[in-house]
Amino acid sequence: MKPRQTKQDPQKDLFRPQLIDIINPNHALVRLAKVLDWDRLDTELGTHFATVGAAALPTRLMVGLLYLQHLYNLSDEMVLEQWLESPYYQYFCGETFFNMTSRAIQPVLLNGANV
Repeated sequence: MKPRQTKQDPQKDLFRPQLIDIINPNHALVRLAKVLDWDRLDTELGTHFATVGAAALPTRLMVGLLYLQHLYNLSDEMVLEQWLESPYYQYFCGETFFNMTSRAIQPVLLNGANV
């Protein structure tokens, strides 16, 4: 099924700092995240998803993880470990707040099964 949209309500997290407030805006991944047309990627890749079944992870998250994996030559497990530790990885992949859990992200998802 098509990816679910990431809708994070800052109002619900008044006491949690947003990633953009704690990271260096000049970091390469932050600058790249700002120039990439994520909406266009979502539209282009959205045509390849089924219309039934469970919702896929957000396109930005999946594309971001795959990009980081190839950029830094990481295994599935390592890119997820780095994602859990790096606010820059998380910002690049579309998170608003620092997330210390892998949610539904599993290494098997990066091998093309759900992409």
